[in-house]
Amino acid sequence: MNDKVSRAADALVESYTREGVKIHHLDRRPLPSRAEAVRVLDALQELLFPGYTGAQGLTGASLRLRVESQAAWLYETLTEQISRAINHGQRLDDACPVTERQATECAEEFIARLPHVREMLASDVKAAYEGDPAAVCYDEIIFSYPGLHAIMTYRLAHELHALGVPLIPRIMTEHAHHRTGIDIHPGTEIGSSFFIDHGTGVVVGGTAIIGAGVKLYQGVTIGAFSFDKDAAGQLIRHTKRHPTIEDDVIIYAGATILGGDTVIGRGSVIGGNVWLTHSVPPGTRVLQDSPRLRIITAEEAAAS
Repeated sequence: MNDKVSRAADALVESYTREGVKIHHLDRRPLPSRAEAVRVLDALQELLFPGYTGAQGLTGASLRLRVESQAAWLYETLTEQISRAINHGQRLDDACPVTERQATECAEEFIARLPHVREMLASDVKAAYEGDPAAVCYDEIIFSYPGLHAIMTYRLAHELHALGVPLIPRIMTEHAHHRTGIDIHPGTEIGSSFFIDHGTGVVVGGTAIIGAGVKLYQGVTIGAFSFDKDAAGQLIRHTKRHPTIEDDVIIYAGATILGGDTVIGRGSVIGGNVWLTHSVPPGTRVLQDSPRLRIITAEEAAAS
């Protein structure tokens, strides 16, 4: 290295020991692997939608062997990654507070919940087919709809979140966010038959509650109205900051709904570009009045 690069390297090493906000992970137990989390998602997608990804043409005994093989790999990989996630803040020389058995029990319980996740996803696929006249068949939805991929990832991440696993659920949902433009926090509670049409720009906060049969279009935000602070000026966490959306609600493109006390009643329709920070009763239609448009023809523009 030349002198300039060498000095930069020395300055970087010195910066790791300074006081202040720590943005390094040194002398600590290993973090979970982002790459492994994505591999886990790929394996889970094959188990949840067999025949669409991964091995093809499986039937009978070959199908069972493939499922058992994938489940065994998931069990081993998740056990390792969950152990890393729970222990990631511990120093290398500290006693490990989570035993291997605790991590395996968590992995076991997650895998045991996959049949339930698959039932929920079947309802989501059906909702997409029934809610989108452009959908030709279920195959098209499973193969190509970004909303379904984001929902699948959310439902898997939510189960890990419910089991108390840190880091990995957010790695998963942020991977889906990067791929689809849809940002669903794994802590969100979402009922069956959930459909996101188009999807880019959708944001759903972590304390939101969404009922069954809800449909969102692109650009919808279900977010926090404000962030309360304590006497020391620190954000107050672990409170309900995001809205409750009851069953069978439709929210059109660009709508923003904010606030932990905001409840959108069952069967309501929220129009495009609506900004809403208070509750509405069941069956409500909330519409944005159309702005007055001024249309100037080419002849008028030339004359001016």
